[in-house]
Amino acid sequence: MGDWPVGLSTGCFYNTSIFDCLEQIRDAGFGLVEICSFPAHLDYRDPTAVERAAQLLRELSLEPYSFHAPFAEHIEITALDPAQRQHATQEILRAAEAAAILGVRYFVIHPGPEKGGLPDHQRFERMANAASVLNEISRRCREMGIALVLENMLPHLFSGHVRDLLWLLGALETTDVGVCLDTGHAFLSGDLHRVAHKLSGHLWMVHASDNNGHFDDHLPPGEGSVPWAQVLAQLSRIGFSGALILEIAGNPDIRGTLERAQRSRLYLRQLRHHPHNSHAKA
Repeated sequence: MGDWPVGLSTGCFYNTSIFDCLEQIRDAGFGLVEICSFPAHLDYRDPTAVERAAQLLRELSLEPYSFHAPFAEHIEITALDPAQRQHATQEILRAAEAAAILGVRYFVIHPGPEKGGLPDHQRFERMANAASVLNEISRRCREMGIALVLENMLPHLFSGHVRDLLWLLGALETTDVGVCLDTGHAFLSGDLHRVAHKLSGHLWMVHASDNNGHFDDHLPPGEGSVPWAQVLAQLSRIGFSGALILEIAGNPDIRGTLERAQRSRLYLRQLRHHPHNSHAKA
């Protein structure tokens, strides 16, 4: 039975400069990374810094698998105000240009606002706004040789359920937009037991994190309550061929964080080969 690559999101060091942690990530045995767009980590608006990061990735023989688009309340692609929507589009396109310089495969985006409680009567208009913006972003990504990937969000947010992602995929002009399954989000929304089957054919990568069913704790897989044996079995059944990117909580203790990530990677690999040992913990 083959292994899926297990990489690490540099978001676990989002308050540390990317130039101060990439070598330690490599030395911990991770060859695949997702790049975090938090400005304190890597300012995607600074072409010189992005070029430096790209050079360092090459020097360390690290593969920049994906780049996580910036997300904040003011980056709102569903906004009813056209000016606000245009600002969000331009900010994300700027980040996509940085992703292209880094040479990533996938550009991962949260396809909705970072706030809940939006009125139900606005839902269809906001979904249509998101589709329009995502069409523009997808076209630009294709021109730059990277692929757009939509992430399922927390259940109280827009695009927090699989049905929302499927609607957006159906509304887009292109068929070359994929999905990143966030296991922590799907576990909290109650979708996890069926999500891979529903997204079969669209699922290109996985953000792997754990929690105990109450908060989006971003624990390393194996430290929470996510049924990982079932998750891996689902991925296997649909013929998933992407990477699992560990997206774990930030911590100033780089060494300790990397040790937990290493244990989690080993746990997932052992579970992949011995799925009946599902009670083991990382």
